[in-house]
Amino acid sequence: MMQRFALWLCQPATAPAHVSQQGLQPPVLLTAIEADWLWGLLQRIESGQTLLSRAQTIAALPAAQKTALATWVQTISALPAQFQPGAAVWPVTRPLASKQDWNTFKALMESVYEKGFVDGLPYQGDGTPTAAGGVTYAEYVRAFRGAHRLNPNPHAREVCVLCGGPLGDTPHVDHWVTKGAFPLLSVCADNLQLICSTCNEAPNKGQKPVHSAGSFADWFHPYLRPGNGCVQLDYVPPAFAVRCAAAPADQPKATNLDGMLNLSSRWTREFKAEYAKHQDLLHRRERRRIALGQARHSLAEIQQHVQQWTATLSPSEPHHAVHSVLSHALMQPARTRAWLAELALVI
Repeated sequence: MMQRFALWLCQPATAPAHVSQQGLQPPVLLTAIEADWLWGLLQRIESGQTLLSRAQTIAALPAAQKTALATWVQTISALPAQFQPGAAVWPVTRPLASKQDWNTFKALMESVYEKGFVDGLPYQGDGTPTAAGGVTYAEYVRAFRGAHRLNPNPHAREVCVLCGGPLGDTPHVDHWVTKGAFPLLSVCADNLQLICSTCNEAPNKGQKPVHSAGSFADWFHPYLRPGNGCVQLDYVPPAFAVRCAAAPADQPKATNLDGMLNLSSRWTREFKAEYAKHQDLLHRRERRRIALGQARHSLAEIQQHVQQWTATLSPSEPHHAVHSVLSHALMQPARTRAWLAELALVI
């Protein structure tokens, strides 16, 4: 709907007077339901100006500017093509020279997300137009959580699809390709996902681009080129840390993902925090043994502790991959002996 509406506004024959309730009816949009919904949206006021007046401003643009904007709209609409071999480079500059005109178009497109998505888009979940209240922001969140829940128990912890950490109580609907630069994609199904607030806020993803100067060749995409099965966690023994890695063919994509989300540093923090938890637990047990006059921990008992903890790890729990790497690291003879020597210093 957004694409069709934008392209219609860019047609040479479309004048401001044509942007009316009657003018939006088929064949401008595919159905009367969509036309009536859009007309209702255009009546809304934002910063003292109706969205209708913004649409009329775009319709009044000179022909050359309309052509440039229409070309941009058609290019941006082909998001799936960007993750196919040999994809053309995307435009990274705004299609309208005037910042004011661009902001007008941007506000118009983003309103479908900012205003329309909250109250309900004119579509059912399968894309069928409906006038009886369609998909809302809240319904999208519920549907996404249900589809990506690793443990069907409603009380189980949920996992962020990007970092593998806890989804949290206030997850964010994220635009993979930022809507600030590409507002046409503000409600594109291929451009939306639910992620934890940590992933979506600076210094992590925020408004960072997911392309390199318009090229998506070295980037993953949540649906069109997912990193599942490609990204792996490597243990770095000297630093006792975790690194985001991948096979050589996918390493550039993993590096870009890591740089955007700071995965290596975040995973390493969790890695060390979980280690500290077990370190504290064994220290407390060691002190209790000393107080009771019992024998200190043996190497076998430390190994048994790690094995018992490893047995409790669940793939549906947050940070499962990080904790699995830690369990393997703790079972290495050098690490186990170092832990034993550390416990010997406990008094």
